[in-house]
Amino acid sequence: MTEKIGVLAKKTPQRTGVERIVNAPLPTVYGQFRAVGYMDHDRGDEQVALVYGQIGTDEVLTRLHSECLTGDAFGSQHCECGDQLASALKAVVAEGSGIVVYLRGHEGRGIGLLAKLRAMALQAEGLDTVEANLALGLPVDARDYGVAAGMLHDLGVKSVRLLSNNPRKREALVRHGIEVAETVPLLIPPCESNITYLRTKRERLDHVLPHLDAVAHLSS
Repeated sequence: MTEKIGVLAKKTPQRTGVERIVNAPLPTVYGQFRAVGYMDHDRGDEQVALVYGQIGTDEVLTRLHSECLTGDAFGSQHCECGDQLASALKAVVAEGSGIVVYLRGHEGRGIGLLAKLRAMALQAEGLDTVEANLALGLPVDARDYGVAAGMLHDLGVKSVRLLSNNPRKREALVRHGIEVAETVPLLIPPCESNITYLRTKRERLDHVLPHLDAVAHLSS
C-alpha cells in the first residue's frame, strides 16, 4: 500500500489585472506599428495595443476600439466600426504617434458575437439596437474599459486626446486615472444601411454625431 504524504500543496494565487506579454513589430498598410500584447487576467481576454511612433506621456492621440468582427473583418455596413478602425489607424500615423487599443470581448457592446447576430436579426424586423438587446434579456452596453486604462498606464500614458464620439469612454478613462485632454470626433459618413443604427446611438446612447443632421434624406 502506497503511503500518502500528508502535505497539502499550496495553491498558486490567481493573477489579477492586466499583464504585458509581448511587444512585436507589426507592419500594416497604414504604417509600421508595434503590437503590444496583454493578458487581462480578470476576464481571461487577450488584448492588444497598436502603438505608432514614439509616444509621450501626455495628450497621446488614442482610440479605444471595441472588437467588431462583422465590421472590422467583413466590412459590414450595419455599423461604422470598420471605417472607424481604419480612420483611427490613419489618424495616428498622420499625427506621427499614437495608440489604437483594440478591445477584445467587446463584440456587440459586450454581449458576444452570436448574441449580436441575434440582435441584428431583430433589428431587421424593426427593433432598434437598444430594443433588440433588451428583447434578448441582455444589457444595452456591457463594456468595461478598465483593461484599456491599465494598458495605457503600462505604456506610460497619463493623458490622451481621445478619438471617440462616445462620452462613456471618456468618463471610464477618467474614472480609471487617465486624463482626457480632448475628445477628437471620429465621424464616418453614414449610408442607408446604418443610418437608423447611428441615429439610435445618438438619441439613446448619447453618442455625439452632429453630422447626421445633414443626411435627413436617408431612410429612418
